[in-house]
Amino acid sequence: MGSIHPIKIQDAFITLAHEDLQTLVEFYQGLLGQPPQVYIPQRYGEFGLPGLKLALFKPSDIQEFAGSAASMSMCVEVEDLEDAIATLTQLGYPPSDNIIHTSHGQEIYAYDPAGNRLILHQSPKVV
Repeated sequence: MGSIHPIKIQDAFITLAHEDLQTLVEFYQGLLGQPPQVYIPQRYGEFGLPGLKLALFKPSDIQEFAGSAASMSMCVEVEDLEDAIATLTQLGYPPSDNIIHTSHGQEIYAYDPAGNRLILHQSPKVV
């Protein structure tokens, strides 16, 4: 095998597909506290996050996205986990369980309107 020529990445996105794009856009707008930077009704929405872009779209072929949920989750580091829980609850999508205390902080699992798993994590506070 010869030397592998790496691809030249200019940007990275997480993309989520959902038949009801408007519901997904409204959920992330409420969760992130900002409107999409790019929005094409019933087709595409894009949010700019620190170090990442989150792109939402309505697929033209729903069959391609049918079936069980994938094993990928979007992990978001938050400043205040209790505040994040309150926001999710106000949006109608409360966490699925209690706060999990780990060696690297605390976290909760929640799901967006399309069933994508979110991990909201808060690192230990430095004293």
